[in-house]
Amino acid sequence: MGLWDKITGQFVDVIEWIDDSRDTIVYRFDRDGNEIKYGAQLTVREGQQAVFINEGQLADVFPPGRYELSTQNMPLLTTLKSWKHGFNSPFKAEVYFVNMRPFYDNKWGTKNPIRVRNAELGSMGIEIRAFGSFAFKVIEPSRFLIDVVGTDGHFTTDEITVKLKSLVVKQFTDGLGESKIPFLDLAANYEELAAMIKTKLVLDFDRYGVDITDFIVENMSLPDHVQKVLDQRNEMEIMGRSMQGNLNNYTQFKMGQAMEDSANNPNGGNEGMNMGMGMAMANQMSNQMQNQQNQQQNNQAATPPPAMASFHVHINGQQAGPFPLPEIQNMIQSGQITRTSFVWKAGMAEWAAAEKVAELQNFFGSTPPPLPPPPPM
Repeated sequence: MGLWDKITGQFVDVIEWIDDSRDTIVYRFDRDGNEIKYGAQLTVREGQQAVFINEGQLADVFPPGRYELSTQNMPLLTTLKSWKHGFNSPFKAEVYFVNMRPFYDNKWGTKNPIRVRNAELGSMGIEIRAFGSFAFKVIEPSRFLIDVVGTDGHFTTDEITVKLKSLVVKQFTDGLGESKIPFLDLAANYEELAAMIKTKLVLDFDRYGVDITDFIVENMSLPDHVQKVLDQRNEMEIMGRSMQGNLNNYTQFKMGQAMEDSANNPNGGNEGMNMGMGMAMANQMSNQMQNQQNQQQNNQAATPPPAMASFHVHINGQQAGPFPLPEIQNMIQSGQITRTSFVWKAGMAEWAAAEKVAELQNFFGSTPPPLPPPPPM
């Protein structure tokens, strides 16, 4: 090998990156101190972009393709290097390859239960755990390098997913509260909830030059003790509908079932509480169904209630009123109306003493008689 071959062998003439991993986002081309010569071949494969950095300053960005490096296709680097009339000598620059393909199946989940308010399950709110997955990709390689990667020569998904997952959980918590979807309906609305949260995440991810391409809510769960109560309620609703004609039998069935469970586990401290909860829920459902039946019967009857009687009263030599019955009762109890006070209502032929009117007689029974006169001195 001649002297010229030894000299030119120190210069890089092929710049490329063949990615054989599944988690590398950014790779800095390793030139081992070698310089890049004029006319070097740059190969950027599909799903990649190449970014040139000159002494810490962002220079040219190359999309997929094959390039012979020259001043014509490196305008920013040419300006930074002050190559006014082209260059023939080798130059130094850092070349970063950025993987632009989506990275799938990044798991997210709530480390701790999140508390949300839900009218169905109590005004204090309920604790919910949730998990799912999301996919993302780099859309602004320059911003991603500057704001996220820095000088890291081998940047992988693990180095950014922690940050992205925290954004996901935050927006999930906010979105769940804003959705107002009843918890019992959430399972049927995972896609709707995920779409709303993904819209919020687009803005958060964009600050780092990243786009969220997919967001999935896979499961949401309640604490075991709350889920157990819900399961019992669902069981009672299903069985209650089938036994609607005989609610007493159903209540007795639940009582017997609870007693049998208690007998099988006499040392179980929670059995009494569970039996009481089951009985209370059974009675509640029974009352609700009975009220529905009564309401249906009342609606079918549909007879208007009779009008409440109102009385005129003779007080202190003057006529007053008319007063409804509740107010008449209060006036009797306060002493404004006595047994001998005259009253009249529509339909009466003439004024009559209050004690002689059938509607008012019961009111005097709860009124104490006049105090007896003081004993003689």
